[in-house]
Amino acid sequence: MGEFFIIGIDLFSGLFTLFIGIGVIGIIYMYIADKRQHTHAIRHNYPVIGRFRYLFEKQGEFFRQYFFAMDREEMPFNRAERSWVYKAAKNVDRTIAFGSTRNLDTTGTIMFMNCAFPTLEEDAVTPAPVTIGPGCRIPYVTSSIFNISAMSFGSLSKPAVRALSKGAKLAGCWLNTGEGGLSTYHLEGGCDIVFQVGTAKYGVRDQQGKLSDEKLLEIALHDNVKMFEIKMSQGAKPGKGGILPGRKVTDEIAEIRGIPQGQDSISPNGHPDVRTIGDLLDMISRIRNVTGKPVGFKAVLGSQTWLNELLNEIDKRGHDCAPDFITIDSADGGTGAAPQPLMDYVGLPLKESLPIVINLLNEHGLTPRVKLIASGKLITPSKVAWAIALGADFVVSARGHMFALGCIQALQCNKDTCPTGITTHDRRLQQGLHVEDKMERVANYNKYIHYGIGLIAHSCGLTNARDLKREHIRIVKEDGLSIALDELYRHHS
Repeated sequence: MGEFFIIGIDLFSGLFTLFIGIGVIGIIYMYIADKRQHTHAIRHNYPVIGRFRYLFEKQGEFFRQYFFAMDREEMPFNRAERSWVYKAAKNVDRTIAFGSTRNLDTTGTIMFMNCAFPTLEEDAVTPAPVTIGPGCRIPYVTSSIFNISAMSFGSLSKPAVRALSKGAKLAGCWLNTGEGGLSTYHLEGGCDIVFQVGTAKYGVRDQQGKLSDEKLLEIALHDNVKMFEIKMSQGAKPGKGGILPGRKVTDEIAEIRGIPQGQDSISPNGHPDVRTIGDLLDMISRIRNVTGKPVGFKAVLGSQTWLNELLNEIDKRGHDCAPDFITIDSADGGTGAAPQPLMDYVGLPLKESLPIVINLLNEHGLTPRVKLIASGKLITPSKVAWAIALGADFVVSARGHMFALGCIQALQCNKDTCPTGITTHDRRLQQGLHVEDKMERVANYNKYIHYGIGLIAHSCGLTNARDLKREHIRIVKEDGLSIALDELYRHHS
């Protein structure tokens, strides 16, 4: 009896050792497999442990009603929005079942009005090309409605910029450089580029930090650079310049920007040489004359006085002096680093600012001349279609394309510890962002945004997404009933 017991103990011990050995071998195998794959940045940067993220994410579908936030509760982007972007980027099934989790009773909810006889797919029309800056020596012609908003090399990592550049080329959309200057990584993909002239004039400044015509011309000589955007302000931090912590100012970034390595890169909160409406129009004309390409400006709308003064001055000087485009950023806008008081409390959201600007342009007869670009939290087809219906000619998004790159909303952008390698210069973390894989995801996301706004347009009986107007949308009031969007804005104009 004792012998059998001892044999049993030995057998159990042997099996236990075998299982432990198999487990160790399995962990080693997973570690090697995770480090060698480049499809999932989290698994590459955090081998083995990173696999638990997908387990928890999957289990969250079943247990979140007890332990986690619901689909529509998270901020700044909820789970439903992020999930759609991830699925679109990965080119997997984007349909849902049972019923929408979207609350249709909340004040401000928008609803597109379908018609009795929707447009058939064979009647669909690809959005026609739009010309920006027709009076320029080199106007810009594009059919893309949805484009990549301003994100600088510095705020983003090298592989992130490379993936965006190549993805934009595949998608046929433009990529805005952000205020950090033009790098070889922006040019690498061969996509259309909008060069942003920030308040510090990075990339186009002379030794005194002033705007240089010579540097402007150098940038303009790149065929890929199609337009120039003067950054007046951005939605996440109106009245505050760009903030790039010193730990993210590498030698390469310092050389591109023309600043010391390792020191905080803090742009002025405004252009020192643009203190009046006249100064702004003069800078627009100067850059347009030097480069021969369309020039506009980006701003978040707060006070409307300056905008009225701007349009009145354009009437006096003549419409040829007008900006070729205006980018309206929203108080909902995001950034890598901003003071919380500005991000939380300053500026108007697009639902107010966009109609104000388009109405003023109409009053001054500038709508055909000045194209309007909307920016700020527009990452799904419904929100892009809403902005087009309000009067925007184009929509740009930064964070939507970051999600396409693999961003998990870890909120680490300002700490150089981004776990997906998107906003960090830690080379170990960057290894998880495989450029060839992520460029495809960027292109897929852009493709399905356009496909989605086409679906909405067809449901409304239109053949072209650009034909969406305010009358195609109703919005829920405080009493729970809805009102047509065009009627609402007539009451408030």
